[in-house]
Amino acid sequence: MATNSGRPLRWDIYEEHLSEAAFRWSQWEAALDAPDYSLEETAGLEEQVAAHLDGLVLGGAPVAERLLVSALADEPERIVAAALALLQAEEPPGPAAVLSALPTAELPALAMIQRALELAPSLATPANLTSLLKQEDAVPELLALVLNTLGTHGLATTALCTPFLTHPQHQVAAAALRAVGRARLPVAPGVLQRALDSGEPALRDTAIVAGLMAGHRGAWAACQSAATARAPGSRLPLLLLGMSGEERDVKRLLELLSDEKLRPDVLWALGFSGRVEAADVCVELLRHKPVAALAGEAFSAVTGLCIAEQYAVPREEEDEALPPLEEEDLDADLTLKPEHALPLPQPDSVAAWWRKARPGLNARQRYLEGQPFTPQALLEALVRAPMRRRHALALELALRSRGAIQLPTRAFVKKQVVAWAEARSGPASAFSRPFVEELRG
Repeated sequence: MATNSGRPLRWDIYEEHLSEAAFRWSQWEAALDAPDYSLEETAGLEEQVAAHLDGLVLGGAPVAERLLVSALADEPERIVAAALALLQAEEPPGPAAVLSALPTAELPALAMIQRALELAPSLATPANLTSLLKQEDAVPELLALVLNTLGTHGLATTALCTPFLTHPQHQVAAAALRAVGRARLPVAPGVLQRALDSGEPALRDTAIVAGLMAGHRGAWAACQSAATARAPGSRLPLLLLGMSGEERDVKRLLELLSDEKLRPDVLWALGFSGRVEAADVCVELLRHKPVAALAGEAFSAVTGLCIAEQYAVPREEEDEALPPLEEEDLDADLTLKPEHALPLPQPDSVAAWWRKARPGLNARQRYLEGQPFTPQALLEALVRAPMRRRHALALELALRSRGAIQLPTRAFVKKQVVAWAEARSGPASAFSRPFVEELRG
């Protein structure tokens, strides 16, 4: 097969573009949740992804038909890369090939194609995507994919989403509710309350966020109830309790620290509370090995102290600090999580720093990285904070603005920067009030 110029295509080069695009995307995707990556560093990874995708797009229809379409049923990373290249193509088979692959795709492939649809430009969304909502034999995962894609790109409408708000499959109902929430479309109070009362944490959490953005008082009550129920799946309600800025909510979190199973999620929430008393308890937990790194992260988020150099344990000492083999939990989940990249704090040096710094802080003030919490500080943190923490910061911005400002922290960085600039150019009064204001029961 030859190009328009008559020269034969170098298939080895296009195969390399696909493999490299897949690999670089996997690195970029991991960086979105990394505690040791900044927005600028993530943008650098993104440039490499874009370069290889451009190479695939330039291959035109021959590369799409022979290489990319078949890759839509390949390994997860290659599925995303192939789908992104097809969605960016200006000639057939392009987006139509992605749409055609959806009805018969295996469930793991559906998840990867959904990710590509979320990342692609809104104009690249296949024109007939919504037709899949009318297929009687469509699996729940496919319906959720369509609804999530519509929500991501601001294409959701009341007519499209309302029939699915009460769908018996929780992932479909959650996707529909997420889509209308992002579009700031009205939801019947009874429908929202039904989702808030759901025993499925994913649906309940989606309803809490949608309800809070709509100023629904019942959503805050449901959040408080879920956060203090000591049940699994309460990470988001706990986080929102910390974000509220309310002293009584922070006290509730401090009480929950006694539950070892909840402790990691409670520490995550305390880091966003910005309270001096939260920093106090974090210092106490720096010597508790299972959560020492998480306690250090939360302490840093409140006080601004960077856990590095003399305030961190050298990596070689971290290895020596591992428990003896006979004390290891052989049934523990050994999958590496983002928090495994957190530095391990040096308890004595951090405690000494805190003894000097604490008198200068106001116990009734909320802090963000050592500075008084203000709308401007929140916006600046969205540029400066580690990638792992930016999703929660963007959520608070969305809740404070009642959904008017939604920064897509899982989109490509270029899109994020545009959204951030728009938020920065608007009035701070749009998100100056705590999101729980007027919601207290």
